[in-house]
Amino acid sequence: MTKRILSVVGARPQFIKAAALSRVFLEAPDFEEVLVHTGQHFDDNMSAVFFEELAIPKPGYNLDIHGGGHGQMTGRMLEAIETVVEQEKLDSVLVYGDTNSTLAGALAAAKLHIPVVHVEAGLRSFNRRMPEEINRVMADHLSAVLLCPTREAVANLANEGVTKGVYQVGDVMYDATLFAKQAAERSLGILDRLDLERDGYSLCTIHRAENTDDGARFRRVLEFLEAAAVDGPVVFPIHPRTRQTLERHDLNPKRVRLIDPVGYFDMHRLLSGARQVFTDSGGLQKEAYFHRVPCVTLRDETEWVETVEAGWNRLWTSDAYQPRAEISDYGDGKAAQKIADVLREELA
Repeated sequence: MTKRILSVVGARPQFIKAAALSRVFLEAPDFEEVLVHTGQHFDDNMSAVFFEELAIPKPGYNLDIHGGGHGQMTGRMLEAIETVVEQEKLDSVLVYGDTNSTLAGALAAAKLHIPVVHVEAGLRSFNRRMPEEINRVMADHLSAVLLCPTREAVANLANEGVTKGVYQVGDVMYDATLFAKQAAERSLGILDRLDLERDGYSLCTIHRAENTDDGARFRRVLEFLEAAAVDGPVVFPIHPRTRQTLERHDLNPKRVRLIDPVGYFDMHRLLSGARQVFTDSGGLQKEAYFHRVPCVTLRDETEWVETVEAGWNRLWTSDAYQPRAEISDYGDGKAAQKIADVLREELA
C-alpha cells in the first residue's frame, strides 16, 4: 500500500534536505509525499530560488508564517499544521533538523497520534540557551522514527534513553551536495560576476540568534572577520536578519564584502572556490567538509563534532586544527534511499 507522508519544511537547510528525499519519493510507487512550507524563510532569495533550482515539488500547503518571537511563530505554525494533518489521511509526518518549523510539525503530529519521523535526529550542542537545541531535543522525544546522520547522534539518543526506532542512515546533506557539485562546476558564473579568483577569498555566513541578538558578541565576530580579511576578501552573503542587526547597531565592516543571499548552486560554487569558510551554520560546516574546504565555526560549540575531530573544522575560540582525516559517518551519498528503506519497514 502507498504510504502518505507529510513533509514539513520552512528554512533553507530544510529545502535542501527535502529535495534529496523528495527525489526518492517521486521515483517510488509506494510513497506519496505532501509538502508543507511553513513560510519561516519567505523571501525569494531565502526560499523560492531553492524550490526552483532543486526542482522541489510545489508545496501542497504554504502557510506563510514568519516573524514574531519563537513562541508566537511556533504556536501559529502548530495551529496551522494541526489543521493540515486533520485534513489529510497520513501515515507519518516527517520533519527536518532543528527549526521552529521542526518543533511545530512534531508537536502537531504527536498530539494527533501520527508517527513523527525526524531527519537529523540525535544532534546535540549541549547548549540549552540555543533555541535550536530545545527544538532538537523536543522533536527527538516526540518521534517514532529517528534518522541519525552519525554514530555520535545515535549515542546521544541512547544517553537520553531513546533507543527504539533509531537508525544511522548517513547525511542527506551529502546526497544534496553531490547533486549540487555537478551543476555548480559547469560554470564559473558567480565567481566571474563578483570578480573572484579560486582560492583567493573566504566565504562567510552568520545568522544564529546567539550571534545576531547580542550586540557586543556580534561586534567581536565582525572584528574577527575583519582581521581575517587582511589576507584576502571575505565574501558575506548576508541573511536579512543579520543585515537588520548591522543597521540597528550602525555597523559598517570595511574589509568584509557584503552581498545579497545567493541561490543554492551559486553558494556551492562560492564554497568550492573558497580558501576557507567562516560560519555559524551547521549545514555549511558539513558542506565545507564535503568540498574539502577548511572551516572556522563562529560559535562556542558545534553539533558536528566529527568535523572538528577530523581536522576540517575548528571553533573560532581555538587557534589550531586537529590532524586532518576523512569522515566515514556521513555515508556514501545514498542516505535518502536508506531513509526510504527504513520507512518501508517502520510504516509497514
